[in-house]
Amino acid sequence: MALAALKGDKTLAQLAQQFDVHPNQITDWKKQLQEHVAEVFETSQTSAEPPVDVRVLHAKIGQLTLES
Repeated sequence: MALAALKGDKTLAQLAQQFDVHPNQITDWKKQLQEHVAEVFETSQTSAEPPVDVRVLHAKIGQLTLES
């Protein structure tokens, strides 16, 4: 809805009627999107999992293979 408001093809009143929300709410969402648009569309490299060190894994595989 905020993107539709930014696009400007329809008035706030038209959008409010189409989505059954108050025009002030659309204005608030539009403002929030404008303030945080970079955050919304940025790709994040952060992950809940730590990065994997392949060398350590290969060493562990070698160790386990020798123990078998």
